[in-house]
Amino acid sequence: MSHRLAVIGYGGMGSWHVENVREKIPSLEVKGIFDVRQEACDKAKENGLFVYSSKEQLLADPEVDLVTIAVPNNFHKPLVIECLRAGKNVICEKPVALNAAELEDMIAVSKETGRLFSIHQNRRWDKDYAIIKKMVREELLGKPYFIESRVLGSRGSMHGWRGYRVNGGGMVLDWGVHLIDQLLDMIDSPVVSVDSHLIHVFGGEVDDSIKVFLRFENGLSAMCEMSTNCFINQPRWHVSCTDGTAVIEDWACNGKMVKLNTEAEMEWADDIVYTEAGPTRTMAPRPKETTLELPLPEVQTDWSDYYKNILAVLDGEVELIVRPEQALRVMKVIDAVFEADRLNCGVHCHI
Repeated sequence: MSHRLAVIGYGGMGSWHVENVREKIPSLEVKGIFDVRQEACDKAKENGLFVYSSKEQLLADPEVDLVTIAVPNNFHKPLVIECLRAGKNVICEKPVALNAAELEDMIAVSKETGRLFSIHQNRRWDKDYAIIKKMVREELLGKPYFIESRVLGSRGSMHGWRGYRVNGGGMVLDWGVHLIDQLLDMIDSPVVSVDSHLIHVFGGEVDDSIKVFLRFENGLSAMCEMSTNCFINQPRWHVSCTDGTAVIEDWACNGKMVKLNTEAEMEWADDIVYTEAGPTRTMAPRPKETTLELPLPEVQTDWSDYYKNILAVLDGEVELIVRPEQALRVMKVIDAVFEADRLNCGVHCHI
């Protein structure tokens, strides 16, 4: 079945959606775009796109059955609801809302209209995440108990509208929503406590360097760190498990797993060992023969699989992968992140 897409908002992400669909999703035709900014419309025309003269013209186009919304965060809710009520299926950029209450209203309208509604959580298809998810789900290093997930940069600013509170800017809603979504997708257990340190180094109105701590009911803990002012990056992922440790250093997925060698002789003298740190038993280096260094597991993934899933859902072939109910859970955790920072203490919950 053929489908036609229109995109509302032709900025950085809106233009990315258009080019990604044109390049990788031949079964989905980009019918046109709408943007309130003349410069964005001019750029779209230069790129050979049809530009709707108004939002109403786009919504009235009977050929368009799918709309992607890629505008500042504070406009998501009204646009999603308008598109759904106009009979369109809707993809909304992340974060889908400013808080959980807004998203609950959007979900209610999607159920009322019976139209598809999904959130562009494309980073579930990141290779680094897919590797860690496979490792955790299959317990390749035993049971995980602490996961560290980091995205670190050094430009010292939130770009454009992301630097303004009214637009829903800040690092929590920009990158935090991705990293929290990954953790909730990967870990099959409720979140029972949330703590956060939201720092305003250069952001003024919004957080630009953050740490978020999650504890899950199954005993696993996780930490997400995001910064715009880090000049020496730490690993993208560091995962501690009962039988080993995994690290992914960067977006290129350089890394390794170090696993307990169960076939090696595990007895060693309980003597004090003299190291550069001084005499120690507890922190003495483990004998090399008691561990195995292994490559990271192989995975195949691509961001375009998100749109392929949307089209297959519209054709009645598969179930939706990124569901609004999952996004609602993420937004409830984000609400708790802001509350924990406001109270300057952890928040107990069951999300």
